[in-house]
Amino acid sequence: MTVLHRPRPIDMVLLVIAVTGVSTSAPVIREAAAPALALAMWRNLLGAAVVVPVALSTRRRRDALRAMSSRDRRLAVAAGALLGLHFALWIPSLSYTSVASSVALVATQPVWSALIAHLRGENVSRGAWTGILVAVAGAFVLSGFDLSLSRRALGGDALALLGAICAAAYVAVGAQARQTLSTTSYTAVCYSVAAAGLFVACLVGDVQLSGFSARTWWCIVALTVGAQLLGHSIFNRVLATTSATVVSVSILGEAIGGTVLAWIWFSEAPSRGFWPAAALIFTGVVLVVRAGRTAEGAGAGALAPRSLPPSPTPIRAPADDRPAKEEQ
Repeated sequence: MTVLHRPRPIDMVLLVIAVTGVSTSAPVIREAAAPALALAMWRNLLGAAVVVPVALSTRRRRDALRAMSSRDRRLAVAAGALLGLHFALWIPSLSYTSVASSVALVATQPVWSALIAHLRGENVSRGAWTGILVAVAGAFVLSGFDLSLSRRALGGDALALLGAICAAAYVAVGAQARQTLSTTSYTAVCYSVAAAGLFVACLVGDVQLSGFSARTWWCIVALTVGAQLLGHSIFNRVLATTSATVVSVSILGEAIGGTVLAWIWFSEAPSRGFWPAAALIFTGVVLVVRAGRTAEGAGAGALAPRSLPPSPTPIRAPADDRPAKEEQ
């Protein structure tokens, strides 16, 4: 069972790279003259177009795909479906409620991640909960959270909240899948399923998928390279050795990174609430990581399993998926 522990130095570096990657998402989406749902579909489809050939490039990787157990396939497919559902729920919420409310509600992902961990029999420590709530509070401050009471806005708020739950479930399921699947195998299946689901959603919603300008297509490429391959793919890599809760809390750094990039690219100075919000998010992440550090030293995980009957030792990720030999 996955236990929240202090991320290794290499994992911390990878998390910083991943957060930087996903932070490019909002500025690039702003520049792209295309429906947001179409952008989500294309980023997953192009991401799959890059990863799938890699997964088929060597005999060892092809054998790894063929050797996937039914459990592995179910987990990878479920993760892809949850990722696609996250986009399909959250993106439309922006059309019904304020951007501030949508961003704040989707930022509750770490809370749902911790609740999922608790339901799976893991004991979330006070330190971890404190860090999660402090980080989420920072996201609320940054967004200028404004809950509207209109029926239309409440519907959008509900979509954003469901999007957060799906994102948390996606990370949790991905952490399970990464116990036995390499990053390449898992990501190839996950992105392919997400792209297929989003393609169907675009067809049902009559969303434009082509006819964009060259500038927009370059934005889609940038979105794929930054947010998808350097962002989500590295998060998937880290899930093999780091708690899903730590990853979920770290993702809140996207709000800070996106604001800074908008400041650099569009000369949009951050609001007065940015600095205290950034401090809260950073403090929250540190508290969660320190909760894992204390637990590691004391021999009791911050998300340590409660007293349960003995269970078989979990199968670890393949040896070729460890940091020194990670397949990218």
